[in-house]
Amino acid sequence: MTENLPVHFIVTFFINRLKSSISKSKPWITLHPQPNNLVDDPESLTLASSDYGNMVKEIPAAVLQPTSINDVVHLINYSYNNPIPFPVAARGQGHSVRGQAMAKNGVVIDMSYLRRNRETPGITISRLRSTGEIYADVGGEQLWIDVLNAALAYGVTPVSWTDYLYITVGGTLSNGGISGQTFRYGPQVSNVVEMDVVTGQGNMLTCSAKKNSELFHAVLGGLGQFGIISRARIALEPAPNRVKWIRMLYTNFFAFAKDQERLISFNERKQANALDYLEGLVLLHHDSPDTWRSSFFPPSDHPRIISLANQNSVIYCLEVAKYYDRHTQSTIDKDLEVLFEGLDYESGFKFEKDVTYVKFLNRVRSGELKLQSQALWNVPHPWLNLFVPKSRIFDFDAGVFKDIVLRRNITKGPVLIYPMNYSKWDSRNSTVIPDEEVFYTIGFLHSSGFDDWKSFDRQNEEILEFCEKSGIEIKQYLPNYKTQRQWIDHFGSKWTNFGDMKMKFDPKYILSPGQRIFNV
Repeated sequence: MTENLPVHFIVTFFINRLKSSISKSKPWITLHPQPNNLVDDPESLTLASSDYGNMVKEIPAAVLQPTSINDVVHLINYSYNNPIPFPVAARGQGHSVRGQAMAKNGVVIDMSYLRRNRETPGITISRLRSTGEIYADVGGEQLWIDVLNAALAYGVTPVSWTDYLYITVGGTLSNGGISGQTFRYGPQVSNVVEMDVVTGQGNMLTCSAKKNSELFHAVLGGLGQFGIISRARIALEPAPNRVKWIRMLYTNFFAFAKDQERLISFNERKQANALDYLEGLVLLHHDSPDTWRSSFFPPSDHPRIISLANQNSVIYCLEVAKYYDRHTQSTIDKDLEVLFEGLDYESGFKFEKDVTYVKFLNRVRSGELKLQSQALWNVPHPWLNLFVPKSRIFDFDAGVFKDIVLRRNITKGPVLIYPMNYSKWDSRNSTVIPDEEVFYTIGFLHSSGFDDWKSFDRQNEEILEFCEKSGIEIKQYLPNYKTQRQWIDHFGSKWTNFGDMKMKFDPKYILSPGQRIFNV
């Protein structure tokens, strides 16, 4: 009956009714009396219709600017109970790259407004009397940089991070949350013990591995399909003070991969001499030794690094870090010496820094500010992030790094490559990874111009086609697919349960339409 009506007209009709109803508080929910937190002014709509990727534009009918999580509950409940529900998407920092946080003709929830205007604290550090363990209870809209600073005030810290800290807790937990700590501490989704979630039915539920466990595991890595994270309880450990931060250069990929895999084999959390962080970079002959990730190499060494890259076309950088404090200061150098014994990097190409813990974790920020000052931050970012099984990583190097990437010669931005362990991930979560104990994450973090980003996407497509033709069973991280068949292939054996959880917690397909999983 309604298929012929313009979608925008239908949604706008309900939005106007919703604006009027917000002032009428229901007895079971406390709301601010003003209807002005649901807005449709051009500035708000424009912000909500774009993201960090700058390649997708989807204009919503309205934007919710919540001052409490009850506003979010009310919005979703209102949509769910209408004959024609409208789509709803939570937008944290808008750091997605393919429109995942958008809701065309629906409502985008501006979670940053909640962070700035909420009436209750967004981050609380506490100790459980029953176990003595310390946790951070964090609003899903909170930034990781603020979680770090709040925890450090108590001498504690989360252990699993992303490379960039100015993104939200809810956003990373909806995807996985990975960085160089993942091989040892697991992804961020493996370091959450409890959550409050607003489901697609407008219900607020507390969940954990023991309570409402289906929802708990579905939401972690669930791409926003089952609920909006209102609160996450994150495990904390004693914080170090400083970091030994080291980079080593390789010209031989076999040696590079072998050394990476050897170093992550010392990956037990309590193993004193294990590294705390390990990543890798691919440096191309036309690149500068420094990227926006950080300014690391001494300027005096740039000429010889460039010369090494020119001689080999592709070189590889092993980046590691080990934390320490006053108790381990006297042994840190010896521990690293033992770890590095036998590594096969290029002689004379080992570089070391000693920095504070905060400076290391927040290492990307300086590069961001530099790009912002040069108007180079808000540009298209045609990223491609992959998980590649260890068994095929040499084929990937030969077919992608040494063929496609060199032949096209357009790469701009960091290219990451580093291994992690299957055993550090919880298979009950919605996250999807290769079925091998060791697998690599590959990140093509491109920055392009507004007139040439499609050429980077064509390179991404060629990489994906090469993997498919070569039988390399990759999995996309921060996935983007155009058909449901591709989503089914992506989730594999998890697809049936993923669909079942959608029907259980968001049966009217209200949440996160920008992922295009059930509405492709």
